[in-house]
Amino acid sequence: MEISIESLKAPCICGKTHPLFVNDLWIESGALRRLPELLHAYHSPAVICDENTYAAAGKTACAMLPNCVCIKLPARNLHANERGVALAKEQLKNAPDILVAAGSGTVHDITRFIAHEKGIPFISVPTAASVDGFVSTVAAMTWEGFKKTFSAVSPLYVLADTDIFSKAPQCLTASGVADLLGKYTALADWKASHLLTGEYICPHICELEDKALQTLRGCLPELAKGSKEAYETLMYGLLLSGLAMQMAGNSRPASGAEHHLSHLWEMEAINSYVDAYHGQKVGVGLLLAADVYHRAAKKLRAGAGTVPYHSIETALLKEKFPEHLLHSILKENDPDPMANLTDETLLAKETELADILDAVPTTAELSAILEQVGGVRTMADIGLDASLRTDSLRLSPYVRNRLTVMRILKRFDFYEEVIS
Repeated sequence: MEISIESLKAPCICGKTHPLFVNDLWIESGALRRLPELLHAYHSPAVICDENTYAAAGKTACAMLPNCVCIKLPARNLHANERGVALAKEQLKNAPDILVAAGSGTVHDITRFIAHEKGIPFISVPTAASVDGFVSTVAAMTWEGFKKTFSAVSPLYVLADTDIFSKAPQCLTASGVADLLGKYTALADWKASHLLTGEYICPHICELEDKALQTLRGCLPELAKGSKEAYETLMYGLLLSGLAMQMAGNSRPASGAEHHLSHLWEMEAINSYVDAYHGQKVGVGLLLAADVYHRAAKKLRAGAGTVPYHSIETALLKEKFPEHLLHSILKENDPDPMANLTDETLLAKETELADILDAVPTTAELSAILEQVGGVRTMADIGLDASLRTDSLRLSPYVRNRLTVMRILKRFDFYEEVIS
């Protein structure tokens, strides 16, 4: 399948020319064979993988490249954090002039972080259709316990080899489906913020995310059967979503309340370690957010009232977040993204806000899709007690300084009812 990078670089209907940093990408059988040609001008490549992705793609990639250094990381308990970066750096004894990420989300975040730090490019070789961040320009890391987004680099090229990623464990593919489904609430959050605050939004970028979602839903029956063409379609949707983020210059089109729930759980502020993939946590967060959004839409249509608002819930944050995270959380929320949101605007836009929320598929629809691909759907599925639901919904908007519906709802008199 093809994505025309040049067409996406054209002047946009929003009036901007959006930047794109990836030169080209291929989603095809045998795509990995292009690697030597793409690296012919480089003399000291290094391939970063883990023990599992070494067998899937890293070993073959290293064999193709003369003078290649293979960085094989432990697959068990490998995370995109300071430890994962340190483990990779320990094996980088030489001065590589280009890196190759052979893996899924964690390997890619570690690689793009190091590439940015060293000022060198990298090439992406996805081993699973598990996330939409392969072409991201930032690295999502858990650093000293706090979930942070670091400046990083986009890959120069993406070699998505169907013969490789179609053989990934089903749970990773289901994780990719869930990550892509998360765009429903992410887009609702972006549109709501635009409606209420005038935040910039690009209709074309929204259309790209919608196209990615439509593409996903069209391939689900065949994906469940293991069709290679369906796997390519899923990867197409994931990469298209990633390019939408590049065009926006941030993760706004693809990350909202559903990701903030995932980030909160990854920070282990109110829960113990969650042994689940990124997309699995996003999928569970999506179902929680969609439930709240539809309940809120009914309240808005019935005519809701607002409650007095002063500032962020500092007392709540001090109560719930451990000391080593509290400073970062408070800093993240300065300035308060709701400071200029007036009661008059909220009440005048209730029906339009309800329309945005009702456009999100219901939890029943989303749950059926995840069930179709063997995805997880409940907090219990990822090892979280259901009693953490309300605290998760109340606290998660504070992990990012971004206006989402989940945060906006704090201004309405029905808030406690829809999150409980």
